[in-house]
Amino acid sequence: MAQGKNAPMFDDVGRWFQSFLHPTVLIELGTLAGCTVLAWLVVSGLRRALHRGDSRSILFGRKVLDGVLFPLTLLGLVYLAQAVLLQWIAVAAFKVAIPVLMALVVIRVGVKVLQAAFPQSPWVRPIERTLSWLAWLAMVLWVTGLLPLVLQDLDDIIWKVGGTTMSVRTMIEGLVTAAAVLIATLWISSSIEARFLRSATGSELSVRKALSNATRALLLFVGLITALSVVGIDLTALSVLGGAVGVGIGFGLQKLAANYVSGFVILAERSVRIGDNVRVDGFEGRITDITGRYTLIRSGIGRESIVPNEMLITQRVENFSLADPRVWHSTVVSVAYGSDVDLVMRLLSEAALASERVLREPAPSVSLSAFGADGLEFTVGFWIADPENGLLGLRSQINLAILRSLQVHGIDIPYPQRVVHVVGEQPTTPAAWKNAVPQQTPDLPREGTE
Repeated sequence: MAQGKNAPMFDDVGRWFQSFLHPTVLIELGTLAGCTVLAWLVVSGLRRALHRGDSRSILFGRKVLDGVLFPLTLLGLVYLAQAVLLQWIAVAAFKVAIPVLMALVVIRVGVKVLQAAFPQSPWVRPIERTLSWLAWLAMVLWVTGLLPLVLQDLDDIIWKVGGTTMSVRTMIEGLVTAAAVLIATLWISSSIEARFLRSATGSELSVRKALSNATRALLLFVGLITALSVVGIDLTALSVLGGAVGVGIGFGLQKLAANYVSGFVILAERSVRIGDNVRVDGFEGRITDITGRYTLIRSGIGRESIVPNEMLITQRVENFSLADPRVWHSTVVSVAYGSDVDLVMRLLSEAALASERVLREPAPSVSLSAFGADGLEFTVGFWIADPENGLLGLRSQINLAILRSLQVHGIDIPYPQRVVHVVGEQPTTPAAWKNAVPQQTPDLPREGTE
């Protein structure tokens, strides 16, 4: 069997089991258990001291064992314990525990960072599973001593691209390095975004959202350039690609570029902000999110509209919350002619106050708005300060109060009335109506007869 640095960790299965049957393994297992308890105590103490219990936290997670900090702390303690034990005994269990913990740290870091950076993306789950399988496979190859042999075989598979010689091992190492750099970049940007948006409200939320988006884009760009440099790609070769991308943005991607630029302009100048109630292109609702490309507006009935940011810049936008959060709404009521107008106006004004959402100051107003074909039309106007809670239920509550009040006071809500005028000589008395002979219509020939 091959010897030296490429030799397997254990020569055969017998030596594998024999190393674990040695009495010193009990000392190793006890030390590992002690390291586990100590890591749990350290992370629990830090968690209580820093008051971190957020499930979105990458380091601490939802529970002590859920975050990245616990396996990372345990790995550091195990390394330290191994260095101490190597002075007296030959370790065996530590040679398995350290690769397992390293694989666990890699999986936990990748999963938690992806969940924090892309919380609702459907493609995160397949990436997490792929990362887990690859990490555990690398751990098994490391423990069995096959990893150096596999890497050497992959290094022998080479091909030449132009003046550069590449191998499968070089590509795999480059992909791993690029993934590590991008995950570190996403971790930093997610931490910055969480710190920016933790306590922001109102206008500060829009500014901090713009800063977090710009920071994430900048860090991703720097991380991508760093990853390409580490892989060995000459960045000067990207000049042609940069020119092509510029031409594409100028022609085919101009709308996309306009939306991104408009998004940063909106967040910077704060013409519309997260939480504002707006009407855009006939759609009315509350702004729930402003991204780089689009703005998400949610109506009071639960529908959501994805509005491109360019539309908020180039078209007319009604903002109900920019100057004053109070919004005026109305409902129309018809009563029969001959009703007491003063009494009706007083009843309508009192019925408008049936809902607690209606503001008392300014008070509701009632106006005789029109003389309708069937009755007098009154417009009941009222102010509210929470339009994001919807209008249909409020209007129904006020209309029901109006209906009950009018019924109690005997005021009729008229039905549609129509007057029919008959042209021609007709009987003028009821008796003549009874004796009138209706005009007969000549029979038409039936189909199939002459």
